[in-house]
Amino acid sequence: MKIAIDCRHIDSSGIGVYLKGCLPFFLDTKNEFILFGNSGQLQFADQNKNTKIIHCTVKPFSPRDTFFFPKIILKQINSADIFYSPSFNIPGGIKIPIYTTIHDIVFPDMPELTSKIGLVLRMWFFRRAYKKSCIIYTVSEFSKSRITFHLGKLKPIIVTYSAIQDSFIKYKVKAGNISKNETIIFIGNMKKNKGLGCLLDAFKKAKNEGLPHNLVIVGNSENFRTVDNLSYKIIELFENKNIYFTGYIFDELLMDYLSQASLLIQPSLYEGFGLPPLEAMVLGTPALISDIPVFKEVYKDFPVTFFRTGDSDDLKNKMMDILIKNKSSSNKTSVPILSGELVKKYTFEKTSKIIEREFK
Repeated sequence: MKIAIDCRHIDSSGIGVYLKGCLPFFLDTKNEFILFGNSGQLQFADQNKNTKIIHCTVKPFSPRDTFFFPKIILKQINSADIFYSPSFNIPGGIKIPIYTTIHDIVFPDMPELTSKIGLVLRMWFFRRAYKKSCIIYTVSEFSKSRITFHLGKLKPIIVTYSAIQDSFIKYKVKAGNISKNETIIFIGNMKKNKGLGCLLDAFKKAKNEGLPHNLVIVGNSENFRTVDNLSYKIIELFENKNIYFTGYIFDELLMDYLSQASLLIQPSLYEGFGLPPLEAMVLGTPALISDIPVFKEVYKDFPVTFFRTGDSDDLKNKMMDILIKNKSSSNKTSVPILSGELVKKYTFEKTSKIIEREFK
């Protein structure tokens, strides 16, 4: 079987992690592959004799992608038996069976994240992907329920959980036990569904009560300034003395920050899966997360602490309990659980096998 895979999202956040996690297991099968995207980011697949890499710079979701996709690339894609997209964009002109992963459908659930025109356009792409796909994959039962609600029940929707990257496990094995410093870490983009405003409010209250820790935000402060002016004003009160923006960082440095932090806080209002708590726990850092439905689903059997979504007072109290009042017990939750069910439950080997099984 020959499979064409859209790899243009390989450097994006959640979608890129999902794709990079699955690809090695795909390529380890007896199938043939056509991978199209930035050829420089696909060099790891060069040694695979059954794989052809096509350099493609067409931007996903662009008019050219949807209506004027290069015919020379289309011809090669259509020579395959199956086309797979790890996102809900599908280039125009594909004539072979299409399989798609839709990670979440946040925009109709939180329309305040975009303009009315932006919502209309995104829903057009969602519906188009749903209509054209033989099967839809998604990353949680929660996302499956929301996709069904917004797009219908006519197509099979199969849950293929996201997972921890092998590089995080190898890093922990190599690094061993790492001393914690007085930092709290937040990972995510600056959109309102990530709940950063709630965290900043809680952090301000905790500092007023004597919390010695600093807050590390893995994101870009310039983007943050434009996205959420209210939250930026809160940051200005600290004069950036207690809050540090990393900007874009590579995985190795991210793992350094995560493993050294005393606590990860993920105050999301909405997620399709939510990887950072999983990454934190594997690296031996406890996680304090909002009690949104998908987190309750994904992390219900693991040693996380939940707080009431959007409640900065509850978040502050839980933060203080973990970092100050119950510091000795919080140290116990930072013990690595590499040998436990966390690593066994969420693996890209499992995810890739489910996807490939449906291809067959």
